[in-house]
Amino acid sequence: MSNRFLELLATRPWLLADGATGTNLFAAGLQSGEAPELWNLSHPERIAALHRSFIDAGADIVLTNTFGGTRYRLKLHQAEDRVEELNGAAARIARHEADAAGRPVIVAGSMGPTGELFHPLGALSVEEGRAAFAAQAKALARGGVDVLWVETVSSREEIEAALAGAAEAGLPVVCTASFDTQGRTMMGITPAQLAELCEHSPWAPAAFGANCGVGPAELVAVMLGMSQAASPRSVLVAKGNCGVPHWEGDAIRYDGTPPLMADYARLALDAGARIIGGCCGTTPEHLRAMRQALDAYAQGPRPDLAMVQQRLGAVSRGAAGEGLAAGSSPRRGRRGPRKG
Repeated sequence: MSNRFLELLATRPWLLADGATGTNLFAAGLQSGEAPELWNLSHPERIAALHRSFIDAGADIVLTNTFGGTRYRLKLHQAEDRVEELNGAAARIARHEADAAGRPVIVAGSMGPTGELFHPLGALSVEEGRAAFAAQAKALARGGVDVLWVETVSSREEIEAALAGAAEAGLPVVCTASFDTQGRTMMGITPAQLAELCEHSPWAPAAFGANCGVGPAELVAVMLGMSQAASPRSVLVAKGNCGVPHWEGDAIRYDGTPPLMADYARLALDAGARIIGGCCGTTPEHLRAMRQALDAYAQGPRPDLAMVQQRLGAVSRGAAGEGLAAGSSPRRGRRGPRKG
């Protein structure tokens, strides 16, 4: 069977993913501690409006409002028995907006971490995690998503459970991890280790990469390390936060401007990413600037860390250690533009 996600990957040099879900829903009235997934039923028009705003800004991929859609996360809101209902509703909302776009737009079923610790550090087994992810993945597939998007995972065990569970739905899978200022996930995985894990998994994803993290500079540094370690055939994903968060009164704000995120998009492409988007703090305004920047850009040479820091800001020592030092020779070589 044909698949819209794989078809676009085969014919386009890059794809633009959307921006933040949580940040923009808080701006639309979501309260702290409230489950965004419940809005798929209580405020579907607000979820549809968010998808539409990103599509209008130029997104090729929109993620469903299901980051906390496993039964383990929903249990925090006494909704663990509503996995099918909430994930299916989210997929249908996004599908409707994508189909109304007048151009190909991919719907990605967001699958965030369970919030549980896996064996040996916690009580959850890989098989239990796999079952939870499989239930979410199948609900998203029945709702009409094109691809399953595992994101913000940090442990090897959860990645294995998520990939195995998602595979049961029979759709392509994307997997992204969140790397901190030490250039590793919370559970110690490096960008190179994520590449090895994804490329050698029995359930190897169609694309993998990094999301969230500390800011665009750190994200691009991570991509340099990941692209050096990964096979030239792998499709890499960069979906970084919009600058660095800080408190303004009682709210968290991100300091990334549209011009900064536009430059991040260009550097992410040069660093080896083919799917580029924004995470926390990224609004439709930022995404529009990213789309305009990529549309007008001819892919350049692979940047070094000095260039990344000059254009995007400081990179921590840990993240720099996992990236490429200036003058290093990448195993992959520079990715040239592909025929689109």
